[in-house]
Amino acid sequence: MIKVHNKALNRTIETGRIIGHIEGRKKGPTVIFFGGMHGNENSGVFALHQVLADLQHKKKQINGHIYGITGNLRALEKGQRYCTEDLNRLWTADRIKILETGEVGDLQDEKLEQYEIHQTLRSIMSEREGPFYFMDLHTTSSETIPFIVVNDSLLNRKFTEQYPVPMILGVEEYLDGPILSHINELGYVSFGYEAGQHDDLASYQNQIAFIYLSLVFSEIIGQEEIDYFHYYQQLAKTSATSRDIFEIRFRFRIHEGDRFEMRPGFVNFQKVKKGEEMAIRNGKTVIASHTGRVFMPLYQSQGKEGFFEIKKVHPFFLRLSAVLRKTKLAHILPLLPGIKWQSASYDALVVNLKIARFFTKPFLHLLGYRSKQVNRTHLTIKNREASSRTDEYDADWNN
Repeated sequence: MIKVHNKALNRTIETGRIIGHIEGRKKGPTVIFFGGMHGNENSGVFALHQVLADLQHKKKQINGHIYGITGNLRALEKGQRYCTEDLNRLWTADRIKILETGEVGDLQDEKLEQYEIHQTLRSIMSEREGPFYFMDLHTTSSETIPFIVVNDSLLNRKFTEQYPVPMILGVEEYLDGPILSHINELGYVSFGYEAGQHDDLASYQNQIAFIYLSLVFSEIIGQEEIDYFHYYQQLAKTSATSRDIFEIRFRFRIHEGDRFEMRPGFVNFQKVKKGEEMAIRNGKTVIASHTGRVFMPLYQSQGKEGFFEIKKVHPFFLRLSAVLRKTKLAHILPLLPGIKWQSASYDALVVNLKIARFFTKPFLHLLGYRSKQVNRTHLTIKNREASSRTDEYDADWNN
């Protein structure tokens, strides 16, 4: 057990790896919340502690299972983002293979945290029934309205469209190793929720509202069991763009040894113009590459993403992408010139941009593929829909 202090609440609690677990009276889904994956973001831990305690005491009608899992215990105790490396960037395919074999060696700091979380998830998923829902609770270093960050699969999109907050698509193309990208690759609904600034009391309150709405949307609990409309309106009133969907189109990367300083005053979703001064890196001015909106400006010492640029996605293209993704074009794409399977596992394609010039990012996104730049002439692309366990989420848990 560790002690965690929240500045906004002026309160200290004790927590271990499992914040709490509630088993419902009836069969139902399993919802797993993560709090504190970054040690300077503890409002999710406090909110989960409060909600799970309230649900235990009030004996609500609950179906299935609810879990609250603490992320980076050691960093939470120190009140810093991480100790030696970012826990939410370790969940790469290579690291997962090591964890699965059990040949992990001598583990320290975040790698030990990762091993313990991985073991906890394996235990839960072997003991409980699906469908499984995974939600990661975060806060930001800059002022922000609440929003959801989603790996862009139709399964994720369908579930998260229920929340009255903006949605950000495409983060998986820019970040390597988030835990929810790993879980999404397994086919489950998984996404991140950002509740507000780290030390803002509203962030804690927004976390609680989000948790309760998530339990209703996943059918763990009925609307009538909670003050549903209060929590819904609490989030809906935070933004005039509460139903807008955005896509990331640029990331400003901070490299090892860089001296980066974000210019003061930027907040999430703020409009910026191409050429506007954004930051200073190693004494040189960084300017906006596009006219659009700034996303996640970095105002803390730890972190590798200085800021992102996002653009609004028109609903027409979201509907078009849903239609195109159901056509299963993966079976015919390797027949086109300049495109081939990456390996015998048939889970990714390599695109030669000199030949297949029509394979621009927007085109790939419509077809349901995420891309990674290999070099100046080649992309690897992976189908976002291939692993989705869509059938598991269509079950009627009242039968």
